[in-house]
Amino acid sequence: MTIDEVNKEAEIRRCAWAGNELSIRYHDEEWGVPVHDDRTLFEFLILEGAQAGLSWNTVLQKRDHYRQVFDHFDAKKVARYGARKVGQLLADPGIIRNRLKIAAAIQNAKAFRTAQKEFGSFDAYLWRFVGGRPKQNSWRSFKDVPARTPESDAMSKDLLKRGFKFVGSTICYAMMQAIGMVNDHTLDCFRQKEVRRLAESRS
Repeated sequence: MTIDEVNKEAEIRRCAWAGNELSIRYHDEEWGVPVHDDRTLFEFLILEGAQAGLSWNTVLQKRDHYRQVFDHFDAKKVARYGARKVGQLLADPGIIRNRLKIAAAIQNAKAFRTAQKEFGSFDAYLWRFVGGRPKQNSWRSFKDVPARTPESDAMSKDLLKRGFKFVGSTICYAMMQAIGMVNDHTLDCFRQKEVRRLAESRS
């Protein structure tokens, strides 16, 4: 890296939580970008549930392995997992080996497929909670960002009613942030305006 590149990197301001190479790359490339692909939405649904009680960095470190052992988050395949597959997952140190979270992933795959059939896509179902358009926020500090909102409360309540597990309001809001239903990059973050423009160009 040249001196100019080092200086340029030093001038970049990011959200306070992006503090290592893995989280910086995720922050700069994915977090807050609107997602409408069902497979990717299912991935975030499962990963956010797996993250409950842990740090997101832990999930990011295991994300590639999750993709391998969860059939690249093919909900149709995950919904068919039986006792043998559960046993394999529980023995795999490359994922978060929590029996309840693994069982929830399988149940969520079944509920996900039901929602797809009812609404045409999970994307169509999920984005209703923000009226189909990303909510643009203007937080000065990450301390100002809420852990839950009325929208995430409504989403959680409806998901639970449909049989989903590990979908409390806080988990739902984290997913909303990740998939760009809300833009929670702080005002001093270089991605705030970029994500806003990206969302506007896709609407």
